Amino acid sequence: METLRRILLENWNLKLISFLFAVVLYSLVHGGQDSRRSIVVELEAVLPSESANRVLASNIPQNLRLTIRGSNQSIDDLRANAVTVLMDVSDGRQQHVNFDTKMIKGPANVKFEVEQFEPPGIDLTWEERITRDVPVQVSVVGTPYKGYVARGIPVPDPPRVKVRGPMSEAAVLQHVRADAFDVTGLSEGTYTKRLALENLSSRLKVEPATVIVTTDIMREVAERPFTKLAVAVVGQSKGRTQPAEVDVHLTCPPDILRGLRAEQVVPRVEVTSKDPTGSISAQVVVAVEHCEATSTPGTVVVRW
Repeated sequence: METLRRILLENWNLKLISFLFAVVLYSLVHGGQDSRRSIVVELEAVLPSESANRVLASNIPQNLRLTIRGSNQSIDDLRANAVTVLMDVSDGRQQHVNFDTKMIKGPANVKFEVEQFEPPGIDLTWEERITRDVPVQVSVVGTPYKGYVARGIPVPDPPRVKVRGPMSEAAVLQHVRADAFDVTGLSEGTYTKRLALENLSSRLKVEPATVIVTTDIMREVAERPFTKLAVAVVGQSKGRTQPAEVDVHLTCPPDILRGLRAEQVVPRVEVTSKDPTGSISAQVVVAVEHCEATSTPGTVVVRW
């Protein structure tokens, strides 16, 4: 035990200095050695301007894998998100790009060499960028207040929007959808909303991005024909009509129409002449509350 204590404590200051010197020497030697590492970095592309009428039709990878070499210390200090590959294809003409070290953007204080790009390059496909007018399509969702319905198709303003993008996509586009118009709980009236247009592919741009949509809510109606109804003459007791009967078509709220009997539908004409005998052509009138009525024929000849 005494021998072990003497070995550990004798000249302890020299032994500590020797140990620290060994650690420093190891760090210097180890840090100066070359190391190889694979990292995944972001690929950034400089594309043609909007006015160039050239658009990239092929997909480019978001990331590249680099095999790099450098000192252990440099490699250990390097963060993958601090390195990017910048690809300039702003002329819109390059069909193929080979990646090289000139495209590397990284921290200036970290030294390393790129041994390999994966993939080593990519093919590019370009298209002409076109602009065309495309109709807006609007749908209705929800249910209006009881007894009411949406009348017709909602009307967008503007009815057409401009779509700009690669010819292969823009030329075949049939319409651009707007968000659905929600009519839940609405009663009779005209309603207007601003609705956003759908997001198309990332390569298509729509202008404007929203439209103003108008829809009408009206009372729910049903239709029913009444045939061969006798025409009543008002104002002339001896009056007779030719023809004596007409057909009547009613458009009413369903609850009213369901309870309506044929004898409640009376087509009539009015005679105001005081002559003892004569004839006139008169308009047939059918009055049913809350209903619209049409008569066939619409006029008859009255003789007395």
